[in-house]
Amino acid sequence: MSEWIDVAAADEFAPGMCRTVDVDGLQVAVFNVDGNYYAVEDMCSHEAEPLCGGDVEGQEVVCPRHGAHFSLITGAALSPPAYDPVAIFPVRVVGGKVQVKDDRWD
Repeated sequence: MSEWIDVAAADEFAPGMCRTVDVDGLQVAVFNVDGNYYAVEDMCSHEAEPLCGGDVEGQEVVCPRHGAHFSLITGAALSPPAYDPVAIFPVRVVGGKVQVKDDRWD
């Protein structure tokens, strides 16, 4: 059974911020894009580089190592050198807390 995991208080998680949270042993990057929250696996599918340190352009994150773009909505790789997607995770705000859920096993 998967659980919701607290990331941060919503009022401490400003637009433009990214935080990494451990979700059952997997590092997940949670992004606040203009008040909308997205969560993706925090590892570029091209090479082992955390995505949380990358620039956000609209609803895409750019890998800081080689510039591959990933959709924050679908996890799809949108540009070379990455071709494989990254996993995405549900995000919600409850009781003033940003939460992410590991639904890989549901």
